[in-house]
Amino acid sequence: MSHLVPQHSLIQNTRIAHGTHGDGEPVVLIHGTPSSSYIWRNVLPELVHAGYKVHVFDLLGYGLSERPWDPDIDTSVTGQVPILEGLLELWGLNDLHVIAHDIGGGVAQRFALHSPDRVRSLTMIDVVSFDSWPSKRTHEQMQAGLEALIKAPDADHRAHFRDWLLSTVQNKTRLSETSMHTYLDYISGPVGQASLFQHQVRHYVPDHTNDVAPRYGELGDLPVQLIWGAEDAWQVTDWAHRLHEAIPGSELHVLENCGHFAMEDQPEQISGLLIDFLKRKG
Repeated sequence: MSHLVPQHSLIQNTRIAHGTHGDGEPVVLIHGTPSSSYIWRNVLPELVHAGYKVHVFDLLGYGLSERPWDPDIDTSVTGQVPILEGLLELWGLNDLHVIAHDIGGGVAQRFALHSPDRVRSLTMIDVVSFDSWPSKRTHEQMQAGLEALIKAPDADHRAHFRDWLLSTVQNKTRLSETSMHTYLDYISGPVGQASLFQHQVRHYVPDHTNDVAPRYGELGDLPVQLIWGAEDAWQVTDWAHRLHEAIPGSELHVLENCGHFAMEDQPEQISGLLIDFLKRKG
């Protein structure tokens, strides 16, 4: 497996895995949960080939980045914004195209509303918004209590989250044969299982998007593209249309045969839409 984030830097006194690929106009990719930068592996090369300099990283508490032991270190959507800003300083980026997925969209929304002059364009793929999250299935799971979930036997944990991950895609065979083991390894084992609940699940709180939702209209001052899987079971398309209506002038593309992990189901279509949008709005 080839990782997209071979560099490591201290950002906000925490270790963040990141990588830079290609040359040209700057693009930053922000992944969601329960994934990592690995979800961009089939899209990033197409962006590089099209002439973009692509910056990618693992959120704090995810993938190859640090999993802080200190529970006071904020790995929520809001807490990830200073991590992004620190990386932009490291990369020397004052303006950039932002492409975000899932809760990465919540990070991108907060950043774009705070620093609209730095955003050349914003693409959001199957993102959280308003109070669209956690999904019904995740909410039911959380009712069991995080302590019980953290202490579940490894085999039970892996089986449960294998099914959970399969619900993110339409092409379940391809996910099982390609990236499933990578995603599961990141969220399983002595560190990964506890980290999943400490750094991800316990922060599935819609306040991080609800409190900026009244300002979504301001994003209409930017070029905004929304891409959604028609069969997204986590963020159903009703939320896509609501977000589209809230952002004047935004573009919405709903992809058939595509679930929540859209870059797993339809990487070619996503790459094409991204490149077309960036060239038109760059």
